[in-house]
Amino acid sequence: MAGIASDNTKVITATSVVVMKRSDVEAHREEDRHDWQTRGLGGLVRAVDPAAGTVTISVTGFGGAKTLVVHASKDTGIRRYAPDSMRFDAARPSTLQEIQPGDQLRARGNRSADGTELTAEEIVSGSFRNVAGTVNSVDASTGTMNVQDLLSKKAVQVRVTPESQLHQLPPELAQRIAMRLKTSVAANGTLSLEAGAKSPENKPGGGASSGGPSSPGAGPGSGGGTGGGMRSGGAPDFQQMLSRMPTVALTDLHKGDAVMIVTTQGTPTGGAAAITLLSGVEPILRAAPNGSQAMMLSPWSLSAPGGGDALGQ
Repeated sequence: MAGIASDNTKVITATSVVVMKRSDVEAHREEDRHDWQTRGLGGLVRAVDPAAGTVTISVTGFGGAKTLVVHASKDTGIRRYAPDSMRFDAARPSTLQEIQPGDQLRARGNRSADGTELTAEEIVSGSFRNVAGTVNSVDASTGTMNVQDLLSKKAVQVRVTPESQLHQLPPELAQRIAMRLKTSVAANGTLSLEAGAKSPENKPGGGASSGGPSSPGAGPGSGGGTGGGMRSGGAPDFQQMLSRMPTVALTDLHKGDAVMIVTTQGTPTGGAAAITLLSGVEPILRAAPNGSQAMMLSPWSLSAPGGGDALGQ
């Protein structure tokens, strides 16, 4: 439906209405998800130049950090996640000026031959929080948990919603990841579990992407990965691996459990909601002594446009 919104945005005067079969809608969504996976990339925003129409992002994976440049034009669709929502369909129209260093960004479009630049058709950004620490308490009746964050040294209250993705990392995989990341932490000061090992979060294949931050292909910011949690370049796609890991419920978490969580930025009244939570990460947190490194999960998942189920429709 297209139309003109009222001043309070609660009423729309329709100018046109399009009716589609449910099967056609689902087919279109699947095609869109696939395109985000194969032509998308994502990462952490390092710099924004609205005058030049560029955003520089950093993607950190098992192979270290890579810098990618995203080019936007007047035809690029730009959206931004709401501070209290993880849904892609709740993302509102935005501009390059709203994107800030430290934000997570996902974009899809055509990449350069060397994989270091992308001419974006769509960009979605958001400000998310990463929490890594131990569980202080769990209240299943209210769907909340209290986590002692290793980085801020503060207790963080997190809401778990029906859209939150909770997974358990198998012990042997946690050990392998910790061993591989120790070297990266020492060299780069960052321990990252973003979706992409060599590419952008991927996709934040771009990093993850999940439709979102996974990195595609073998190069930085490449798009989708291949099956079995491996990218075409041979590097493991953590976000795809995550989607295959055992799921857990809030009641499965107990005081003292180590967790890594990516949450919405939250609001003063609504607090932060968990997008992705990963338990069983004790070896990974030990790989960053005293929690001094920046430990990150990607906020994107592999199924929805712009970033995945958790952020999707």
